[in-house]
Amino acid sequence: MQNLIAKQQHGTHSAPGGGVPRGEGARGPGLAPEPMPVIFDTHAHYTSGSFNADRAALLASLPGLGVAGVVTCGTDLATSEAALALAKEYDWMYAAAGIHPESLIEDDASTVVQFGGDWRAELAAMRPLFDDEKVVAVGECGLDHHWPVPRDAQLEMCEAHIRLGLELELPVLLHDREAHAEIYALIKKYKPHGVLHAYSGSAEDVGWICECGMYVGFTGVVTFKNAKKPLEAAMAAPLEKIVLETDCPYMAPEPFRGKRSHSGMIAQTATKIAEARGMETDAFLAATLENAKALYRL
Repeated sequence: MQNLIAKQQHGTHSAPGGGVPRGEGARGPGLAPEPMPVIFDTHAHYTSGSFNADRAALLASLPGLGVAGVVTCGTDLATSEAALALAKEYDWMYAAAGIHPESLIEDDASTVVQFGGDWRAELAAMRPLFDDEKVVAVGECGLDHHWPVPRDAQLEMCEAHIRLGLELELPVLLHDREAHAEIYALIKKYKPHGVLHAYSGSAEDVGWICECGMYVGFTGVVTFKNAKKPLEAAMAAPLEKIVLETDCPYMAPEPFRGKRSHSGMIAQTATKIAEARGMETDAFLAATLENAKALYRL
């Protein structure tokens, strides 16, 4: 894993399509073995326009960077359909379908453009996507009080997503930005199977949240110098309930902070948390890989 991190910090990547088959380590005579695929990015946005210029080449390089799996998430009907289409191109990629609270106010979201803000109609139109085995979760959904999203509408929409996840027996991917009280109340009420994405709560709360059946997702934010609270939460969380994510193209870890993120960068996030927990990075990644499989029932 240290070789993998060094390779990333020097800006080198495997050639597109260069990932070795699982179970094989050798790249050829005299060459170091490729890292075994142990990284599972439980929350990404590879349909983002940030990847338009080099999406195919980047995705093809990820197995060579140790990536075993990715869930790419929709934020409205259009991006959920695009996420599913993308997931079908790679056997290690899966999709999640849902409506992000910000889609209620974004002019280019299909929630506004196609459905005129009628999220109920959009969620109904999204329903057939869940018949595909490549769609493994409901989301991204949740609550966001950072932006001026109507509170009543997003609360109703979030609750509808949670109920849909329970009905379909699928995990729900919950976004929580400056909305702890409301999100926590919903978790206590429904006890859904799912993940609190990009966990930003306290170390004190993480225990009961996991006891309710939730996993907690940690991003590259834990590597930031001023990110004491997220790292404390990552240290306090039960190991069997921790999953790793990028939320790419956002929240790249150090030393890539401010740049476009991708799933291979989870190596840095894993090392930071593993060191804080007194674990070897490889052991921590192996544990979070199994956690991701359990979360998504893969």
